[in-house]
Amino acid sequence: MDKRVHILKNRENMGFASAANLVLPHISSEYLLFLNPDCLISPDTLARFVKVMDSHPQAGMAGGLVRNLDGSEQAACRRAVPTPWRTLVRICHLDKLFPNSKRCQNFELHRQPLPAHPIEVEGISGACMFVRRSALEIVGPMDEAYFLHCEDLDWFMRFRAQQLSILFIPDIEVVHVKGVCSHRQPIRVLWYKHRGMVRFYRKFFRDEYPLLLFWSVIVVVWVRFAILAMGILMRR
Repeated sequence: MDKRVHILKNRENMGFASAANLVLPHISSEYLLFLNPDCLISPDTLARFVKVMDSHPQAGMAGGLVRNLDGSEQAACRRAVPTPWRTLVRICHLDKLFPNSKRCQNFELHRQPLPAHPIEVEGISGACMFVRRSALEIVGPMDEAYFLHCEDLDWFMRFRAQQLSILFIPDIEVVHVKGVCSHRQPIRVLWYKHRGMVRFYRKFFRDEYPLLLFWSVIVVVWVRFAILAMGILMRR
C-alpha cells in the first residue's frame, strides 16, 4: 500500500457526517475531497478540482457533473436548496400544474442545459464535495446530528451564510453507482433521509414560514415516507 494512504477503520457505523469529521484532525492539505465509496473518478479529477478552485478564491466548495451508470445526470448533481415550499411544489407536482409560474419551480436543475463553464449554485451532490480547508475552518464540520442524508444540505446553507460560494463544474465528471451501499436496508435508509429532512427544515426554516404551512410540510414528509416504505414492503 502507498505510504501516503492512511486508513481509519471504525468498529461501527457512525453515520456519514461523524465518520467524515473523524479524519479532519489528521489532514493538513488545503483541499479535501468527500467522496462516497460508490463513486468512480478519473486519475486527473483532483488536479482539475484544484485548478478551478485556485481560480475561484471565494468558492468554499465545488462539485462535478455526477452521472448514473447509464450516463444520465443525477438529479441532485446541481440544485437549489429544497426549502419547505420547494419540496411541497415537487411532492404535489405544482411545477407541472403551473409550469410558467416562477413561484412553482422545482429545486432540481438537472433538466436545464449544462453550462459551458463553472457556475455558482445553491447545492451540489453530497456524493462528491471538494472543499477548501480554510473555508471549512470558518464554517465548521458537518453536523453529526444527521446520521445519513441532509448533512450536505446543512453544510450548503452554512457555507453560503458565510458568503462562500458553491461551484458546479460541468467538465469534471463523476460516476455514482447510487444505492449500491444501501440496498440491503432500504427502509432504514429511507427513514434517515426523511428524519434528516425534518431536522434540516426545523433548523433553518422554522421561523421563516407560517406555522400552519411549516407543519403541513412536515406532515407531508412523513406521509411520503410511509407511502414509500409501504411500497418497498409490498414489493418484497
